[in-house]
Amino acid sequence: MDHISFLLLPQALASSITISMEMLNAADTIHSLKQRQRPGQLTLVTVAESRRPMQVNAGLTLQPAAALADVDDTHLIFIPALWGNPSAIVRRHPEIVAWIQKQYENGATFCSVGTGSYFLAEAGLLDERVATTHWRYFKDFSQRFPQIQLQRKRFITRQDRLYCTGSVNAVRDVMLHFVERIFDSAVADEVSRHFTHELKRSYESLLLQADPFNSHHDELIIKVQEWLHRHYADHVVFTDVAAEFDLNPRTFYRRFRQATNQSPKAYLQEIRISQARELLKHSNLAVSEIGFAVGYQDSSYFTELYRKRHGVTPNAYRRLVRTKLFNVEESD
Repeated sequence: MDHISFLLLPQALASSITISMEMLNAADTIHSLKQRQRPGQLTLVTVAESRRPMQVNAGLTLQPAAALADVDDTHLIFIPALWGNPSAIVRRHPEIVAWIQKQYENGATFCSVGTGSYFLAEAGLLDERVATTHWRYFKDFSQRFPQIQLQRKRFITRQDRLYCTGSVNAVRDVMLHFVERIFDSAVADEVSRHFTHELKRSYESLLLQADPFNSHHDELIIKVQEWLHRHYADHVVFTDVAAEFDLNPRTFYRRFRQATNQSPKAYLQEIRISQARELLKHSNLAVSEIGFAVGYQDSSYFTELYRKRHGVTPNAYRRLVRTKLFNVEESD
């Protein structure tokens, strides 16, 4: 059973606590119903310095389920976003900083929301590691903690059991990542349908699974990337995409490359080849049908592009991966 803790702090944004709890609770319920088992797999606990009711931001009062001293062995800990001066709040709570250090030494994974990263930084856990925080505090954070590799272009960072998000909105994507790690992709997809505005997981979530070091803060380009994930199978004309987002083509190409370190065409090809790889694994469609399904009408062009990306043809990849999957299933 996974034990997950949610820190309660004065001036914390309640949404940065409740969103995480609700998504994990939903995932646990969905998984239990699918498996026809009770109780669930997760233990979700709110933790504070004491068990006294805690008033967080906007006058809301939350009741901690446990005090710091009660929690010795927890697997995942969420640190909420703070409203106000994060440095001053951290200085008032040295006991929490010490508890964070101890839990990390015991093997816990941490996820800070927005300015909650100040607690990880004060505990010394982010030294010489990548991190992010709320954009309003970039200057203060980098001045207070120059040894930390602050990532100003990322909404999400991850390194050595330490996750940081730059906003409350980014928490949903991290939560889908955790849900998939704890349960599976089917549960993550179901939770996504309940808690996000799109049927598929967003760009940030997909990116976190594939490459945690390539996120950025250009929200318009993130919208473009999400659009490409939805329309990858269509005939895509990038001048039309630029117009869709009220950008002239030159600005569109410049901002996209600056944010992602690649051209829009290369990014679209990555999406298409990734989707094709999944179809090769899990479907019986012919290679030509898969190429068409991901946006390539010329089967020969699709095959050559796939070979350049993966070093093998689509058919060779399918034979290899199907053999591995078969062997794994047989060994079970």
